Amino acid sequence: MKKRIVSIAVAAVLAAGVLAGCGSKGGDGGTITVAATEVPHSEILEAAKPILAEKGWDLQVTVFNDYVQPNEVVEAGDFDCNYFQHTPYLDQFNAEKGTHLVNVGEIHYEPLGIYGGTESDLANISDGATIAVPNDTTNEARALLLLQDNGIITLKEGAGMEATKNDIAENPHNVEIIELEAAQVARVIDETSFVVLNGNYALQAGLNAQTDALAYETSDSEAAKTYVNVIVVKEGNEENEGVKALVEVLKSEEIGKFINDKYQGSVVPFQ
Repeated sequence: MKKRIVSIAVAAVLAAGVLAGCGSKGGDGGTITVAATEVPHSEILEAAKPILAEKGWDLQVTVFNDYVQPNEVVEAGDFDCNYFQHTPYLDQFNAEKGTHLVNVGEIHYEPLGIYGGTESDLANISDGATIAVPNDTTNEARALLLLQDNGIITLKEGAGMEATKNDIAENPHNVEIIELEAAQVARVIDETSFVVLNGNYALQAGLNAQTDALAYETSDSEAAKTYVNVIVVKEGNEENEGVKALVEVLKSEEIGKFINDKYQGSVVPFQ
């Protein structure tokens, strides 16, 4: 599978209009341009390509390696849509950046998991253990809530989905929370006691929440509804025919089977 990893410099070129004119809105097919992160999003999109081709659509996927550029290029109009984020992150991004991005399709859910690093037993966690977590607002709160659910810390009442390490009320093991950009967390797995990984970055590191995590969010939990990964467009482009065709295929039984077969529970189709 050929993928293009886009740097900031290349993204700037795209914003200058290299992809001007992309995104057919006709009913007879055309081109659909999608900004995505690598695993599992681009892999799922690759599985959708031949199905869309049969319907007359050429799906063009560009892979980014962060959580910022895919939103920026859709806001700029350089891509029809993106596929990499859940709705709390989308809402946070819009609020902080002043963007106008909207969800047009709920596709899959990735359980967040706690993985062993230099330690492998949550029940016998050492005093002063280090735990690396994502540093963006929604995913850090989600990680802290998972740690709370497993008895590692207790958060201040009402901290909820905006919790940071400053909201830790009780820390009986004196754990040190290390905040890192989500893509960097897996890289310190050999340097910290535990890491809390987003599903896509766990997969990229060769880990599966179902088989490798010490604890993870269950697929029937409220988190599954809250953190479903979505297809996102710029406000006003909700009726883009290519994006509507893409969402329909991604929610099909065929793609649902692909997700279940390939990821074995570490990625779950959202129905």
